[in-house]
Amino acid sequence: MRVAAGEAPGAPWWRDAGIYHVYVRSFADADGDGLGDLPGVRSRLAYVAGLGVDAIWLNPFYPSPQADAGYDVADYRDVDPRFGTLADFDELVGDAHGLGLRVIVDLVPNHTSGEHPWFRAALAAAPGGAERGRYLFRDGRGPGGGAPPNDWTSTFGGPAWTRVTEPDGSPGQWYLHLFAPEQPDLDWTNSEVRAEFESILRFWLDRGVDGFRIDVAHGLAKDPAMPHLAGRFGPGLAQVHHPHWDRDEVHEVYRAWRRVGDAYPGGRTFVAEAWVHDPAQLARYLRPDELHTAFNFNFLLAPWDAKAVRATVDQSIEALAGVGAPPTWVLSNHDVTRTVTRYGGGAEGLRRARAAALLMLSLPGGAYVYQGEELGLPEVTDLPGEVRQDPTFRRTGGAELGRDGCRVPLPWSGDEPPFGFGPDGTWLPQPADWADLTVARQAADPGSVLSLYRAALRLRRQLPALGDGTLAWVEAGEDVLAFRREPGFGCVVNLGDEPTDRPAEVPADATVLLASGPLGAGGQLPTATAVWYTVTA
Repeated sequence: MRVAAGEAPGAPWWRDAGIYHVYVRSFADADGDGLGDLPGVRSRLAYVAGLGVDAIWLNPFYPSPQADAGYDVADYRDVDPRFGTLADFDELVGDAHGLGLRVIVDLVPNHTSGEHPWFRAALAAAPGGAERGRYLFRDGRGPGGGAPPNDWTSTFGGPAWTRVTEPDGSPGQWYLHLFAPEQPDLDWTNSEVRAEFESILRFWLDRGVDGFRIDVAHGLAKDPAMPHLAGRFGPGLAQVHHPHWDRDEVHEVYRAWRRVGDAYPGGRTFVAEAWVHDPAQLARYLRPDELHTAFNFNFLLAPWDAKAVRATVDQSIEALAGVGAPPTWVLSNHDVTRTVTRYGGGAEGLRRARAAALLMLSLPGGAYVYQGEELGLPEVTDLPGEVRQDPTFRRTGGAELGRDGCRVPLPWSGDEPPFGFGPDGTWLPQPADWADLTVARQAADPGSVLSLYRAALRLRRQLPALGDGTLAWVEAGEDVLAFRREPGFGCVVNLGDEPTDRPAEVPADATVLLASGPLGAGGQLPTATAVWYTVTA
């Protein structure tokens, strides 16, 4: 492993890792059912290794009814037959390690599937029994308990409570689900729940996984009083003193998990999906005895504006330095609109996405690349309603399109769908114009997005200035971000919308290493362009 600036030899790999995010069902299909699978991932590992990343993160592949694309887990210790077998998983891990890639798997601790044996037992049990104590069952309000226990709402739309029918056929208690009704929330005050998940961690660590991405890491703890929100909290990011987001009790869970992970050799790691209101709050998850890293969603959400991006970078670095943790940057994932479209779409969105990639990959810390980001794929916005599968689309009656548009299967090769994804068909339709965006087409084009990512990730491994460490801002134009990293590396990004009175430029004594687009005379940067350069001290 390379040693980055500010690191001692043997520093943990996760502090500056480049990690490729694999959405299994949309990556590669080996058996021809139109759904990506573990053998498909295994068949493309050489491509991932060739990008120059250090690890892969796999979205859930566990047995599941697929009410929410596998985030409704029915068995945490097996592989869904649609995705393969445990033997396939073991072979994938072995091949990945052989290529120098570590493997991170998704863990979904906030809720199980409604088909999980625990929840089936809870439905069959009487109110107050131990089986229901693993979940958040409550009596309803009003005459006969006919109203939900409180006014909490589901992230996917509609109420966060569903009433059950008791074994004797009578209307019964209500259970909490902050997501779909098929995803009942667990009660993390229950000792059996805590012991079970520590056992699940050991099961996968024993199989050689290198870490876990924790789904909804900020959501496990709920206020036992179950108070009404009563309009005090808006939608979206967690807010201060919220009764079911980002509560202090979650940290007890992660301190216990850290002890489990630290008992294994090889730098096993935890990364949190924690939507919190500011970087200082995120830092609390990354104290030395808790989790290792957390996605920086404030960076992902920042508008295309130099001041806003710089403020986000500064706040993140400062907050995490206080707990000794590195930032973890991300521009895209399986839950958000793809970067090209989010930055305006078309040629402009693509130029901005290319520039943002160089910015992200040169910042201190680690970085995640979502599959297809390296191809410049746009969001697919015109999927017919009948093919959409995201529960958000269904539960809002189509008012919210949901996340299917960023989950369309990858185009690998060829001139028409399924573009080499598999032998026959795809679970979501691919746009016909993706023929120009396939891996095969871009691999042969030195000016493609794929070639840009390969060059950037290769340089990120080679240059001692990149990875973990610090940066120093260089004052530039109002719409320009410029910084130096030692030894001898610089980055300039022109985030302007129109040519400025003082164009962005690289220093006269600089040697350009990589640019996201063509430069002007004298090394001037057009709008939506980034440059990496070196200077001799």
